[in-house]
Formats: sequence, C-alpha cells, structure tokens
Amino acid sequence: MSCPISSNEPRLDSHSDTLQTHCVTGDANGRYNSELSFHRFPKHKSIRAQWLHKIRRTAFSVTQHTKVCSRHFTNDLIRTTAKGKRILAASAVPSLFEWNGYTNSKTRAGVWERRTRPTPSSPDPVAEESEEEIVEAMVPMPIDHDYGASPTVCVDREQYEKLQDEIEILRRQVQTLHLQSSFGLQRFKLLPIDELFLFLSYLSTGCTQRELGHRFNIHRATVSRIIVTWANFLYSLLGSVCTWMSPAAVKASLPQDFHGSYSDTHVVLDCTELRCQTPSSLLLQSHGGNVPHGALTFVSALFEGSMSDREVFRQSGITSLLTPDMAIMVDKGFLVDNLVPGTVHRPAFLSKRTQMLEVDVLKTQSIARLRVHVERMIRRVKENKLFDSIIPLSISGSINQIFTVACLLTNYQNGPLVKKWVYDV
Repeated sequence: MSCPISSNEPRLDSHSDTLQTHCVTGDANGRYNSELSFHRFPKHKSIRAQWLHKIRRTAFSVTQHTKVCSRHFTNDLIRTTAKGKRILAASAVPSLFEWNGYTNSKTRAGVWERRTRPTPSSPDPVAEESEEEIVEAMVPMPIDHDYGASPTVCVDREQYEKLQDEIEILRRQVQTLHLQSSFGLQRFKLLPIDELFLFLSYLSTGCTQRELGHRFNIHRATVSRIIVTWANFLYSLLGSVCTWMSPAAVKASLPQDFHGSYSDTHVVLDCTELRCQTPSSLLLQSHGGNVPHGALTFVSALFEGSMSDREVFRQSGITSLLTPDMAIMVDKGFLVDNLVPGTVHRPAFLSKRTQMLEVDVLKTQSIARLRVHVERMIRRVKENKLFDSIIPLSISGSINQIFTVACLLTNYQNGPLVKKWVYDV
C-alpha cells in the first residue's frame, strides 16, 4: 500500500526538527494533521529488528530521519505529555497495518485541508443507472491514512501577493500627491484674478487663513503669501495715485451745506482704532481724511493706541500738505490749532460754563452734521470683518499696508457716502 506524497518543496515539520516528515511505510506525511505524530526507530537492536520485521523492511537502512507514524501503534503504547508531545513506550512495536486487517477511520479534515462540496447532478430521464451501479457508487472507499497533504492555496497566495503590490503602488501614489500639494506647482495654481479675489475675501469675511486654504484648495502658507503679496502690490499701486486735491478742485465740488461759514474746509479728519494681538499695543489708531464731497484724500499709518490725537496728527505728515488757505474740520479731541497754518473748525467746548451758549450749540450741531460722511467712510472700512474683529498676529507685519488698501478702496466702491450731496455736486 502506498499513498501520494506532496510535490511541494520540503518544509519543516511541526512535530520534529527535520524537513517534511514521512512514514517509512510510504503512506503518510504530516505537517498539518495534529492527530499524527512520527517516531524514530529504537536504538535497541532486538526491538529495532522487530520494527523492521513488522513493517516488512528487513533489508532496510535505518537513519535518524527514518520514522514510523503513530497510526501503526495501539493507543496504550502512546502517552501524551503536559506540553502535548507524544512519547512511545520503550517496548512499543508497530502492529497496525492494512495487510493484517487494520482499517483507518476517517478523521476530521485539517485546518488547511480543502474538500470540494459535491454538486447535485440533474436527473437524466434517458440514461438511468442500474441498481448495482448505484450500490457500488455508494460503497465508501477504505482510507488507511489521513495524509494531511499541503493545502492547495497557490491561487490564494498569488492573489494575496498581487494585492500587496497594488497596495504598495497606491501608497506611493498617495505619497507623491501629498508631496505635490506641499511643494509642487499645484501650490501656485491660482490665477492672479483668483488671488485678488482671495485677498478681497480675506478683507471682507475676516476668516482664518486655514479656512481660506480649504476653500481655495491650497496650503495655509500659500494663503499667507498671497495676502502679503497682494497687500504690498495694491499698497504701491493705489498709493501711487495722488488723492490729495488742490483747493480749486475741492471748491469746484463743494456741497451746498458747506457754503457759508465752512466754505474754506479742505479736509475733514477723524480717528479710528483697531484691536490687535500684538503685546506691545492692543490698540492701533489711524487718522483718515475726506474732502467735503466725500472722497478719501488722506490716510495715515497706524500708531500705538496710547498716543494722543495731537501726537498722531503731528506724526501723520498731513501738516506738510496744508497751506494757509486750507481749513480742516476735526472733532473735539484734536487740539492742533498751533500745528496747522490754516483754520481749524472744531465743536465748541463747555469749558467752565454750566451751559453752552446758543451760538456754540448751533456750531456744534452744524459741524457734527457735516462730519457725518467721514464717519460713514470709517464705517465702510470697518464693514470689512477683518478690522471689525481682533487683528491676528500673523499679519501684524503687513497690517499698515492692508488697512491703507482697505481705506483707498472706498473711493472705488459704488454709491455715495451721503446721497443728498450727489445732487448738490
């Protein structure tokens, strides 16, 4: 009796230290069958001779790799240790073979052993098997051993290796896309018009640079670079346009409400403040000026909030632009009479009096009514959510340029500051 031997390459056996183990009778190999164990020939010559006689291998050369499987021994000759190792009795001799009437019962399939499920055949009305053929087909074939052959997993292994290769390729593609998004040309894929729109969106919405990067599908550092670049560019471009008007041009477009006592007014000034995260100064202030008909004609740099209006006025540089025939209209806090060559129109002070004179009340009301458009100009600038909230520290180095650009852009917005004056100009 013989049994098929696996054609796979030799492998280490789980029950011994040798390569794939076979029964000396040539009827079993056992790597995956946990019920099968292999035992070496005894060293005692008389017992070894009995083994050779029982297996019918009298003229056989015995080596250390020559073994007999446990199926040829009775159960009382094999004991199992606590660690699961099977040990033969010293006087054990194999006695169970097919030629002496021993028949092996079919054992449970191994973990890796595959068995095909029989498919039901469709009845054939033409050709019918005889009763003898059916009975013969139903007789089970005797099985001497559960060979525990190697599983046929070649297809699954090839498919597994193929999937591993595909995963590695996809992983490299993801890494390449990540590097391209961080350092490739995709960082600069926005057109100039899109970069300008990003800058204006940053002014109007005041959202974070990270959020803008998510909206425009670019890195946050790229958003910061675009904002700084366009702030400097527009600062140079719009700043190169002279907004300071001559006295003749101002008088030619002077609204009717300024005629009379304030016909010499050349610029209306006011102060605005911004909140910032800089630890040196949590407030920044700037002076902005409009001509009487509403166009912005002057904007100063941002100064620390601890400075007075007089000091900001002196350092803003507007004094070098004023001439004796140019009057300015300011609020009560601007005590700059000795800093300008012309007239200063300012609301009256109560001083030590308990009640303001009628003429002072009328003057205060008229100046407040005429200064409304410079306050509306400041409100237009503050409508940009960036300046209506706390200025982040990330743009503190460019806040002067950004604020100046926002102020100068009010000259290009549609709609007058005071609708009534449109018909007077």
